[in-house]
Amino acid sequence: MSRRTPPHAAQAARQAVPQAQPFPDTLFRQAVAWHQAGGLPDAEHAYRAVLAASPRHAPTMTLLATLLAQTDRPEEAVRLFDASLKLDRDQELALFNRGNLLFALQRHADALASYNRAVALWPGHAPLLNNRGNALLALGRKLEALAGFDRAIAADPHFADAHFNRANVLQLLGRPAEALASLDRAIAEHPDYPDAHYNRGTLLHALDRDAEALESLDRAVALAPDDARAAFNRAIVLQVLGQYEAALAGYDRAIALSPGHADAWHARSWPLELLGRREEALASVEQAIALVPDHALAQRAKALLLLRRGDYAEGWRLAEWRWACPDAPPRRPFAQRLWLGEEDVAGKTVLLHAEQGFGDSLQCCRYAPLVAARGARVVLEVPRALVPAMARLDGVAQLVAEGDALPRFDLHCPLMSLPLALRTELHSVPRAVPYLRAAPDRLERWAVRLGPATRPRVGLAWAGNPNNPIDRIRSVALQALLPLVGCGAALISLQKVMPPADRAVLEATPDLMPLGAELDDFGDTAAVIELLDVVVAVDTAVAHLAGALGKPLWMMLSPAADWRWLVGEADAPWYPTARLFRWDAARGWAGVVADVRAALAALCGD
Repeated sequence: MSRRTPPHAAQAARQAVPQAQPFPDTLFRQAVAWHQAGGLPDAEHAYRAVLAASPRHAPTMTLLATLLAQTDRPEEAVRLFDASLKLDRDQELALFNRGNLLFALQRHADALASYNRAVALWPGHAPLLNNRGNALLALGRKLEALAGFDRAIAADPHFADAHFNRANVLQLLGRPAEALASLDRAIAEHPDYPDAHYNRGTLLHALDRDAEALESLDRAVALAPDDARAAFNRAIVLQVLGQYEAALAGYDRAIALSPGHADAWHARSWPLELLGRREEALASVEQAIALVPDHALAQRAKALLLLRRGDYAEGWRLAEWRWACPDAPPRRPFAQRLWLGEEDVAGKTVLLHAEQGFGDSLQCCRYAPLVAARGARVVLEVPRALVPAMARLDGVAQLVAEGDALPRFDLHCPLMSLPLALRTELHSVPRAVPYLRAAPDRLERWAVRLGPATRPRVGLAWAGNPNNPIDRIRSVALQALLPLVGCGAALISLQKVMPPADRAVLEATPDLMPLGAELDDFGDTAAVIELLDVVVAVDTAVAHLAGALGKPLWMMLSPAADWRWLVGEADAPWYPTARLFRWDAARGWAGVVADVRAALAALCGD
């Protein structure tokens, strides 16, 4: 989000300098004329000459202070503003420009005090009310800032900056629809307002309205072609839209404008990877790290690139940078030591705890028996919905749901750090399945619910957690899977959460059993999967559960397939029962679905 801060006093010099006023000394009038014309050195010399003759002339002090601010001498300017206001405290222009200068110096409380005095003298001045709103916002007083921008707009409904700043505070208040309306109004008043187009684009991107976001960012780039920020964010949207060549060109443009743009060097690594330019991808993220060694996102990206290549030794080590990333969950504030494999755990209690999504927990809980085999007493803490599915996991002395009281323990390790702690290489991934098993009572209940099997049963899961930032890439619309209907298999939906469009398709497809709403937790899902012949899924927790249960798993992988599925392989190192169906640019999701349909037809004997 770009913010329009109050202009430095110097930035509004021509507006801040009054017309020449009666004064005995013609030099004063000449100084004002030079100032208005931009002849600052001559104007400064003349102002100082006037003050030498009349040292208590407040208007000259104010104008000289404005000029000093304009020529980047802020401290001297503040002192002169203060001296002028001691002589005449009711100078609204001096108070306004002094507030602008103090704001530029990040002395926000002092700026607000100056603006407040000015508003008392100049209550209908829209730029003053707008800048006062920005000072309030800088002090964290969001609702007061919003009221301030509303006052500025009431004073001048056509004031684009006030509409723009109102949008900023509305966005901070979590009111995106109103923020978008204010940005639209700012653009209506000032169509060539690059910051407004930029903010509109970034807001639409945050709302997953990327096609519209691209239009706004295209306009921002056209209006401000030298703005690296706009080029960078436009590239992000292009990447989300799957336009990888265009995204790469956008990142390159941002870097050309700002060669030290570490974020762009980091971000461009992903389209390079997806375009098959793997060495360049790694070199790009390494350049980001060279520019900013503690760039956590770049370090994590390098880890994922290495893991995707099967370089597990270095990849797991670098993956610990995830804790420093802005989107990371907070570290657990345990007094006990973090265990990463160096310390002998024999005779000690080790807490293994979930940190990320359901799928990661299902994948890495397989390490619990290995930690127990080292002589540890293993306590496993996972999200409550996973507890029934993990109740029969070997090696776990105590299973705890997140939020419940923890028992005493000596050491702890996040689940996704276990591959590092156990020094997992590609050839040593624990592959024994099943390591999870459904509860017998649930199997019995779901067997009754499904009835006798008269043809192969196939479970479908086509969408992940919608709150996951990559879900729009890895998930597929149910409409795209309709070619699987009529292939000879009994299709069963395992999908619990779905968008309204998918729900409408499901309701209109009687040959697809809608079982997802009946699944209370992963214990139910595990039991149903045990009763199926194959699970067809995108990269979701359902896929991990099927793999952990040792059931045949057919994975439909997006172009941005996760690190754990490697590159170009037809099988998966983590799940020996998995078969991978990969997206390709020539055929898209339709090609993936066609391949799955052919496999289902073979399964059903068609």
